[in-house]
Amino acid sequence: METTGLSADYLVIGGGAMGMAFTDVLMAETDATVIMVDKHHQPGGHWNDAYPYVRLHQPSAFYGVNSRDLGSDTIDQTGWNKGLYELATNSEVCAYFDQVMQQQFLPSGRMQYFPMCEYQGDGRFVSLVSNGDYQVKVNKVVDATYMHVTVPSMRDPSYEVSQEARCVPPNHLPRVGGQFQRYVVIGAGKTGMDACLWLLKNEVDPIAITWIMPRDSWILDRAMIQPGAALFDNSTLGFFAQQIEAIVEADCVDDLFERLNACGQLLRLDENIKPTMYRCATVTKLELEQLRRIDNIVRLGRVQRIDGDCIVLDEGTVPTNTSTLHVDCSADGLERRPTVPAFDGDKITLQSLRTCQQVFSAALIGHVEAAYEGDAIKNQLCTPVPHPNSHIDWLNTTLANNLNQAQWLQDEGLQKWLLASRLDGFRGLLVALTSTDPDMQAIVQSMGENMLPSIGKLQAFLAEVEAEAI
Repeated sequence: METTGLSADYLVIGGGAMGMAFTDVLMAETDATVIMVDKHHQPGGHWNDAYPYVRLHQPSAFYGVNSRDLGSDTIDQTGWNKGLYELATNSEVCAYFDQVMQQQFLPSGRMQYFPMCEYQGDGRFVSLVSNGDYQVKVNKVVDATYMHVTVPSMRDPSYEVSQEARCVPPNHLPRVGGQFQRYVVIGAGKTGMDACLWLLKNEVDPIAITWIMPRDSWILDRAMIQPGAALFDNSTLGFFAQQIEAIVEADCVDDLFERLNACGQLLRLDENIKPTMYRCATVTKLELEQLRRIDNIVRLGRVQRIDGDCIVLDEGTVPTNTSTLHVDCSADGLERRPTVPAFDGDKITLQSLRTCQQVFSAALIGHVEAAYEGDAIKNQLCTPVPHPNSHIDWLNTTLANNLNQAQWLQDEGLQKWLLASRLDGFRGLLVALTSTDPDMQAIVQSMGENMLPSIGKLQAFLAEVEAEAI
């Protein structure tokens, strides 16, 4: 088999959302040439494998690439997202990334795109459908796959499933119709929430739904994460001020979460249960009302095995039968990966620089690569923030977010870039700093007075948690 030689300035491994967002900024701010290699048949990464009814969990205005709007910034007039900015569908996201590739990247003449190919390391990749074998000479390799996003359809369940039981990924729900008397949703994260909401939207009686929830989760209110001047002034800016105030006034970790819940910072399914999970799941209060209609929630740990007549969990069993459809929503879409330097010589590793804001983070890394010299300063501006898992990680990620934001505010050039970035959903904070509106000035003043004390309080709480764990 003959090897084809190629060359470019950058080799980007992965055509998912992070790879596309990084490449978009790099190509817009430099004259670099890029080779992109991806296993999928089109750009979009895991969106090509996601369940068809999935929507963005946060507004379309914050997603995609910096240079091209996603959606039309409309506010939904109906449904459980009513009154809030639109959420792109799975098909819209896939079409959007394909348009970016076909209408922007490839026509530039500086992009070579190789779908259905797998990277082998050392500058070599091979085709998954032909005999193509390629060796690339590049200045830098960009790993856009490091975060290892996994959706249920990409792997088998992590537990045993007997031949008598029927277990499917959430992708299969639209295909089964009314063939089953009961539905068991396995997984407490956003995918599990989406599966439950899909069933309820399609008028499945809540009594027919069992939700296996190994851990209860703290949930974000989507109303607090909105673009646009009016919504930002009224909700998101106040959201941050309330968050900082709650941290400063809290006496301990438990008290902090009670305060965050009381002021609407964090929501929970059951007000009588203290959640121990935080994975950035985002819903509206209307969606939360729907989820609360499901009474049959199983809190007996993780599923170990599904037999024809029972489900075996860590802490007990629950009955099932062959007329029940089990929906596996337990894939780890936000895997907690070890942090590594974003910049390391001729290698760039894309990671989140703000909690669960992957595309913004990838775009920012692209800008830093284009605008700054030397790994030291680049890594100083691009400190990774690991994906959260537990409720304690809310403290870790909030602290890391605030420290990163403070670092960025010290760089005038970076401030200008953030103000112009459509992917930075919090750029309104920078606008607020110079606002002459008395109400906004009061909020900004409160935030300024409480910021350093809140950082100190978070550090103290984390030290207490660490000491208790010893």
